Amino acid sequence: MKKTLILGAVAALLFVQCKEEKDPYTINKGAIGSLTSEIKIKQIDSIFANDSIVKISSSPNALETQGEVEIYEKGGKKLMLLSPKNESDPNSPITNIQVFDSRFKTDKGLNSASKFKDVKANYTVENIQTTINSIVVFLKDTDVYLTIDKKHLPEELRYDPEVKVEATQIPDDAPFKYFMIGWEPTAE
Repeated sequence: MKKTLILGAVAALLFVQCKEEKDPYTINKGAIGSLTSEIKIKQIDSIFANDSIVKISSSPNALETQGEVEIYEKGGKKLMLLSPKNESDPNSPITNIQVFDSRFKTDKGLNSASKFKDVKANYTVENIQTTINSIVVFLKDTDVYLTIDKKHLPEELRYDPEVKVEATQIPDDAPFKYFMIGWEPTAE
């Protein structure tokens, strides 16, 4: 009888653990797939063991991964660019991620191929910053921020880097130039 109960408990535990498998393409607050905001840049070799990691700016004599890295699928599709807080420190946390692959999406379906109408329908715009050639849109209650090229804005908003752009002035069909995730480094 005890063996049956123990066997049943183990089977139930295995069933529950299998059910909690994460979608490798889900973007949540503090996580994108298996990558979390606590991960150090040197740990990405094990997280992306089945993908290709291209070191962009690391020291040639570095034993561990450091600096910016690009992640590619084995088939060659570019997934993301990871940027650590300190490029010369392999223990540095990842603070910025540029997402290229549209399979990575938020729980509300926002991805790199979305248009601004998807933002309007599902998110609150917290802040919009204007640069010379683009605007950066920060979304409330999420780590995602977006860059939109000014060429997709109305003519009167394109040429003045000081102009204040409101979310209502951004056309629904405006695509994202960059789909980014920003994490604040945790205190150590």
